[in-house]
Amino acid sequence: MTLPADLLERPHLYVKGAWVPAASGRPLIVVDDPATGERLGAVPDAGVADAIRAVDAAADALPAWAATSPRERAEILRSCFAVMLRNKETLAQLMTAENGKTLPDARAEVDYAAEFFRWFSEEAVRIGGELRRAPSGANQILVWRQPIGVSLLITPWNFPAAMATRKLAPALAAGCTAVLKPSELTPLTAYYVAELMSEAGVPPGVVNVVTSTENPVIVSAMLHDPRVRKLSFTGSTAVGRALLAEAADQVVSCSMELGGNAPFIILPDADVEAAVDGLMIAKMRNGGQACTAANRVFAHVDVRERVVAELARRMGELVVGDSRVAGTTCGPVISAAARDRIVSLVDGAVRSGAAVVSGGRAIDRPGYFVEPTVVDAAPVGSDMMRTEIFGPVAAVAGFRDVDEVVAAANDTPYGLAAYVYTGDLGAGLALAERIEAGMVAINRGLLSDPAAPFGGVKQSGLGREGGHHGIEEFLETKYVAVSW
Repeated sequence: MTLPADLLERPHLYVKGAWVPAASGRPLIVVDDPATGERLGAVPDAGVADAIRAVDAAADALPAWAATSPRERAEILRSCFAVMLRNKETLAQLMTAENGKTLPDARAEVDYAAEFFRWFSEEAVRIGGELRRAPSGANQILVWRQPIGVSLLITPWNFPAAMATRKLAPALAAGCTAVLKPSELTPLTAYYVAELMSEAGVPPGVVNVVTSTENPVIVSAMLHDPRVRKLSFTGSTAVGRALLAEAADQVVSCSMELGGNAPFIILPDADVEAAVDGLMIAKMRNGGQACTAANRVFAHVDVRERVVAELARRMGELVVGDSRVAGTTCGPVISAAARDRIVSLVDGAVRSGAAVVSGGRAIDRPGYFVEPTVVDAAPVGSDMMRTEIFGPVAAVAGFRDVDEVVAAANDTPYGLAAYVYTGDLGAGLALAERIEAGMVAINRGLLSDPAAPFGGVKQSGLGREGGHHGIEEFLETKYVAVSW
């Protein structure tokens, strides 16, 4: 399908329910098509004044939105769910164009993204409170849950729809208003999501979208505005650390979904075919460009050779190319820099003693492509095993016993996701208990679900998104002592 020009050329910011020119006066940010390396579209390059104008709009809209009944907020979010699904194909095509993910991946992301609206429409009417008598008997203890306030939501490029709705839906359900700052690599989806939310009945100023090439400057300005009381960020751990430091000045509440280094553990009693099925999902969803992607594959020595051979066969069958072309099963990575970094990791692993079983090179064609790659015998201490690959490369290492693989799996500052395949559920649960990760999938290659708490431990983040926990991130607790 041919995308309408007005979805690709976005010369205006979305503030207070209107499309307004950026006051910065800077040239538009060009959005590249990762499949060709050519210009796809453009968005505004906001400055500090534009960012504060968005905060103004969110602050102005906050009292009325916070005062709406939970049912009214729920009905609007349910409408957002319906409107997004009605426009599923356009949204999927737009994500494929600016992100490079395959159309099946993009369509699945729309379903996933829309589900956050439905889930949190149901949570909006279930915000709890508490009433109990003080132990002394002197008074009653009344506890309210109230919206935290204006929320700054910063999202990455790899899931441009789902990362936006995973933050917007609970924020709005709680009664908060928001400024959304998407990645400048995939901003077109965010503007379209805001447009769809307006169509669904979200009032002006409740959701505002700004894009910029001066991210540290405009984010700092917003975090130092006393009206901004919440920061929800998804991105790298390095940027997360910097944002936490910035947020400390105004003691802004922070939710952080940061980097990952997920182990994928295959025990000796696992069904190898099923394990590789799951590994292909956990590794190659979005071309490996996911924080939950299987980053380190640990296969027991009894099954390692079979795992490597089957994985190499599956990776070799993938069809690499422009994701808009029928039959493509592996699209481009997001940028030339990403392509070069991935190939460098493979080359470094080989120098460390690993063997490339399949793939391993950049593809000489327009756009940013890397061959689907399997690296065997990757040393546990190598950069390949310690760095988030974020691409179509699977690195495999062997292990002999559970204690060894637990030590290897936990030998990382990250702790977002992990995967275990085994024929013994008890053994799988025991292993999951020992792995330092916020999420563990047993005999599954996919663990994300809007109804489940998403988040990590250690340097993979703070707080949770999704589930019953997601709305809590946007609520404050107020205690009232009452006598009657």
